[in-house]
Amino acid sequence: MNQIGKNAKRASITGNTLKEEKKNQVLKTLQSCLIKDKKLIFEANAKDIEHARNNNLSKPLIDRLILDDAGIDNIVAGLEDVINLDDLIGQVLESKTLDNGLDIEQVTVPLGVIGIIYESRPNVTVDAFALCFKVGNAVILKGGKEAIETNIVLEKLIRKSLKDNDVDENMIQLIKDTSRASTLELMKLNQYVDVLIPRGSAGLIQTVLRESTIPVIETGSGNCHIFVDKSANLDMALNIIENAKLQRLGVCNTVESLVVHKDIADTFIPLLMNHIPSVSVLGDAESLKVDPRLIEATPLDFYKEYLDTKMSLKIVDSVEDAILHINEHNTKHSDAIITEDERSAELFTHSVDSAAVYVNASTRFTDGYVFGLGAEIGISTQKLHARGPMGLKALTTYKYIIKGKGQIR
Repeated sequence: MNQIGKNAKRASITGNTLKEEKKNQVLKTLQSCLIKDKKLIFEANAKDIEHARNNNLSKPLIDRLILDDAGIDNIVAGLEDVINLDDLIGQVLESKTLDNGLDIEQVTVPLGVIGIIYESRPNVTVDAFALCFKVGNAVILKGGKEAIETNIVLEKLIRKSLKDNDVDENMIQLIKDTSRASTLELMKLNQYVDVLIPRGSAGLIQTVLRESTIPVIETGSGNCHIFVDKSANLDMALNIIENAKLQRLGVCNTVESLVVHKDIADTFIPLLMNHIPSVSVLGDAESLKVDPRLIEATPLDFYKEYLDTKMSLKIVDSVEDAILHINEHNTKHSDAIITEDERSAELFTHSVDSAAVYVNASTRFTDGYVFGLGAEIGISTQKLHARGPMGLKALTTYKYIIKGKGQIR
């Protein structure tokens, strides 16, 4: 593991001097490799899926694992998005000349070496490399055992694309040991790794936050809420909730918790239960009085990210109570209000503490592609150093370059 760290640190130094044309050529070569060698990818992916089914992985988790023709097309399109993004490295953010004649520039530079720990989704292997590489970072990847066969093939194709363009292959390194011990070792490589980004379950993220000696950008888990205000258009609310819950279950921007204003609860909750009968709704005591189809919720149920056909429901007296409930139970990811009242919308957007706050729209839009960032490295739920969908800018920092003519202090 130390050798992997040393390799990455060396590669990152060369990454800082790569020209945009060279980086884009690597990514174009990778596009061709993915299309040409998709059969190898599918064969490896089939092994991962078979292993997942034999180990009784849930359907939503298997869904995240599958890489088919459409998946390859999406990855290739994502690479094209990254190619078309402006290279941020070397941009002068600010400049000034001091009274003593020193010229000072604040210039964008790569973060350096980025470690990424993730689960299931093999597309992350390519997306993470592309974004990190576009701004000159070396990346160490630790994928989950569920996708190891697919990830090994993808890493080979990426390293070939680097080698074919005379770029250090160690700009990407995949840790092939799938044990927990190797994950813990990676978390201690602060001598070589500049930042660690975990992508996956709440358990994984909390483990990284607890064990890492490397600075961590917290991403991922989404206990996303939708509040249906008393002025809401109920047909709109039903359509938004159906989309936010059922369009794709196994993702972090899926709605997991509903909050309903008491003035419309008697009308709205039965409509909701009829509209999405496949979803089990775990409700508080007041909601159980409205519709017997609800299941009694425990206090812990309001904190859960289900990634399944389940959600919690809480009845509240006001928009202020909704905000208090959401801020106590959410994961700072994405929350929404359905309302026709401008005051309620303004109070909600100003007061809910989340990376993305919506008015009359589905939480499913919280995504780097949708936000125009190109392939996304993750969705940060913290406030330092990035928040929300993370694109190229979040993978850079800056340095000061000072030029003088012999000045001394």
